[in-house]
Amino acid sequence: MMMMAATAVASSSSSSFFPCSRVVFPPRGACRSGGVRPPPARYGSSPSCLRRRASVRAVAPEPKAGKQQQLEVVYDPDERINQLADKVDREAPLSRLTLFSPCKVNVFLRITRKREDGFHDLASLFHVISLGDIIKFSLSPSQTKDQLSTNVSGVPLDDRNLIIKALNLYRKKTGSNKFFWIHLDKKVPTGAGLGGGSSNAATALWAANQFNNCIATEKDLQEWSGEIGSDIPFFFSHGAAYCTGRGEVVENIPPPISLDIPMVLIKPPQACSTAEVYKRLWLDKTSNVDPLALLEKLSKDGISQDVCINDLEAPAFEVLPSLKKLKQRIMAAGRGQYDAVFMSGSGSTIVGVGSPDPPLFVYNEEEYKDVFLSEANFITRESNQWYREPASSTATNACGAGSGFSSLS
Repeated sequence: MMMMAATAVASSSSSSFFPCSRVVFPPRGACRSGGVRPPPARYGSSPSCLRRRASVRAVAPEPKAGKQQQLEVVYDPDERINQLADKVDREAPLSRLTLFSPCKVNVFLRITRKREDGFHDLASLFHVISLGDIIKFSLSPSQTKDQLSTNVSGVPLDDRNLIIKALNLYRKKTGSNKFFWIHLDKKVPTGAGLGGGSSNAATALWAANQFNNCIATEKDLQEWSGEIGSDIPFFFSHGAAYCTGRGEVVENIPPPISLDIPMVLIKPPQACSTAEVYKRLWLDKTSNVDPLALLEKLSKDGISQDVCINDLEAPAFEVLPSLKKLKQRIMAAGRGQYDAVFMSGSGSTIVGVGSPDPPLFVYNEEEYKDVFLSEANFITRESNQWYREPASSTATNACGAGSGFSSLS
């Protein structure tokens, strides 16, 4: 028999990454296609634990006398990307970061006029609350693009997502060449009027600045963020703000409501399209109460039903008539239980302030079996810190101060 030694290497140029593993192909005949399909891409726990598609090495060794020649096929991982990831971990002052991304409610929302550019001017008390997403950031060893994953379906993972838009904006403004692996643990419902996507964008800008040694000020981040969303600048306040313009003019105020007051959020499965709500808005049918008078009354007397005015409720109830019924039923069932019941933003979340418990009909009736429920509190943040998840004792301070950063596990 002729003696033979042959080596063949095939390497994929794909930029997909897979969890650390070493795989041996099955014996010949075990797989008709002649190969093994690699596992689907998913987010790993650390950059050094993510692998590029491996190369394949086929070796035909010299046979021993009297034995049939055998073919050994070994799945041989390409270590180049692993070495880059390890280098990032060793050399970067900060390579991984976990941040809380809280949402907001509009305690009152007045629409004051329609602008020439087609947008509307508003005057609103925005307040951050304790419901939020968790976002994990890791420096990518690649300098070509960000990679985003999430725990829910229906969330865009490309540059339609505000997280990716925010990171692109940061690089544009600063010249940074850092790219990221991001995992979004989504808890805030979409189409809820809670600003979950806007908060994600603000959190991404904050994170990018930490990875770049805080070369931008908070004021810079706040001003830049208005280019990709009207609600995003608010999250660079300290948690309570009187917002005007399209929402991008943010005035920090002392919290006018006790942070100890609980609330319950109730959101039906149906979302409200902000565009559709504004199409049905008639300015001559909105409230004529001075929003500054609302703010003064709220700061002096506390929260009550008469200050929680939302000019978008009426058009939202036209878009989603069942939402009006839900609010009315919560108010009727929760008399004495809630200090105020109101819709946040353009809907479709109804907020009951004063108790963390929803009314019993939400549990007992089939019509409401799929509603989203969450208790929450008003929260704020300190200067040079990002928002803390209330259930966590881990702070996320700015610019690597002390041990305040939370790392990916």
